[in-house]
Amino acid sequence: MIKKGFASDNNAGAHPQVLAAMIDANQGHVTGYGDDVYTNEAEQLFKQIFGDDISVNFVFNGTAANVLSIMAAGRSYNSVICTDTAHINEDECGAPEKITGSKIIAVPNDEGKLRPDRVKPHLKGFGFEHHSQPGIISISQVTEMGTVYTPEEIKELADLAHEHGMYLHIDGARIANAAASLDMSFRAFTRDCGVDLLSFGGTKNGLIMGEAVIFFNQELTKGFQYMRKQHMQLFSKMRFVSAQFKAYFKDDLWLKSARHANYMAQLLKEKLTPIEQVKITRKVEANGVFAIIPKAWTEILQEKYFFYIWDEQTNEVRWMTSFDTTREDIENFTAEVAKLASNG
Repeated sequence: MIKKGFASDNNAGAHPQVLAAMIDANQGHVTGYGDDVYTNEAEQLFKQIFGDDISVNFVFNGTAANVLSIMAAGRSYNSVICTDTAHINEDECGAPEKITGSKIIAVPNDEGKLRPDRVKPHLKGFGFEHHSQPGIISISQVTEMGTVYTPEEIKELADLAHEHGMYLHIDGARIANAAASLDMSFRAFTRDCGVDLLSFGGTKNGLIMGEAVIFFNQELTKGFQYMRKQHMQLFSKMRFVSAQFKAYFKDDLWLKSARHANYMAQLLKEKLTPIEQVKITRKVEANGVFAIIPKAWTEILQEKYFFYIWDEQTNEVRWMTSFDTTREDIENFTAEVAKLASNG
């Protein structure tokens, strides 16, 4: 068992209510592949959030959700514009390019965000057969740097995409943390801002597995059921994914979990800020804290608390909090950091 730490919200287990929902769903026989009451009810919950005319499609994981979104919105000759830190560029082992054939164009980020002025230089070659055709703008909400797009920022990118006949995709692996940070509904900063399709994540906020590809633009759904099957993302026992989402949305469990994780990150920042040798490097807007610490401290702290080095050149580290992070976890960790600081 990996010792509890701050490496990733993926390292946390399932929320007890989510796990209980899966156990409750483990009764008798139901039709496989999503033609069951659990899946129907989960889809209806998504429609209550985003609107009746959306399409909801469950897949195994976030990489699949992103790859299939790109495949649905583009063709192999299209390019996808994202930040250099985007998950589809950095952390999916080239899957988007290998599987979809589309070219990823990664541009420098600004506090983790994609800015229109950095997209515009790549909006060229339309109709020129030697050039990858710009087709999709993809952003992460929350960004990989822990920052959160405002609705205005998202709408500006959506308008830019649509002006050029392109689509806007959101990688929403931590979308619950974004909603909690913005204190807004999911719809307010996705569909209402002109987003075309969304990878809706839950695994980082207490689910065991399962994400959803949400289509707001119905033109993009054509053939998607076959793409999902071809790429091995159609669950046979779909009820066990759907049951998780039912529990996730019941009594706003998703929001309580995300708010808690975000608050724990703020508490961590608050406790670390007075320590002179710790330099907080990024805005703390969700559940991630980035900081530069003395290199000599890293291994000592990692012996007790697992976390990753974000930038080896500067020894910038990333600490992530989760739905199950406790105040005691924060107190104990920051006490260790303070002890190292007092020892010089």
